[in-house]
Amino acid sequence: MTTPTDTPHILRSNDQEQQRLHNEIQRMGAMAAAQIDAAIDVVHRRDDKAADRVIANDDAIDELELQISNDVMRLALRGPLAGDLRVILAALRIASDIERVGDYAANLAKRSKSLNQVPPMPHTHGLDALARLASQLVRDALRAYDTLDVELAEQVRERDGELDQLHTSLFRELLTYMMEDPRSITPCTHLLFMAKNLERIGDHATNIAENVIFRVKGEDKLPPRDKRDDTSTTSGVG
Repeated sequence: MTTPTDTPHILRSNDQEQQRLHNEIQRMGAMAAAQIDAAIDVVHRRDDKAADRVIANDDAIDELELQISNDVMRLALRGPLAGDLRVILAALRIASDIERVGDYAANLAKRSKSLNQVPPMPHTHGLDALARLASQLVRDALRAYDTLDVELAEQVRERDGELDQLHTSLFRELLTYMMEDPRSITPCTHLLFMAKNLERIGDHATNIAENVIFRVKGEDKLPPRDKRDDTSTTSGVG
């Protein structure tokens, strides 16, 4: 049975656990964002060994997600209040999104190794703008989480549409190139998958931002996002 003298200790311990959870998510997010930058770097360097290092680093992100899950479970077993529940649920969701960002960055590195088997493609530079914006959205979403900045989180959510537009533009450019030169079909297909990975990273950054809003305001239902990715309905170019 909890006594009044136990209460301050329990609350202090709970605060410490929440701070530890917060720090772990920030560390995990920083690792995932760095993975995006490293993956794009190896595309241009055409370095298989560097790509392998990016792929291997994904394990560290996976391990950190497992640690966060264990910490969340420990907090949940203490019978948290409603506000604490939002902290716990948001942390669990955000950790999952960061883990997916790491997976997509590793996929970029894997695809880069396939591109290294063919002559350099000028269209790899088309990934740069996508990667810069995707990386920025992830970092901004993590900063919003760190400071509980709802306004910044809402900006991340709004800017996801910009990433969709860049993805659609590159998608159409690659389709045109493939139609003009069938020899480019294989490498361009890799680039299409890589571009889609970056677009999905943006979606996960937006998920993180939405969970910041949920944690602060308790709102789990937000207006529909401004989605501008119409690649699923593109049957040709024009």
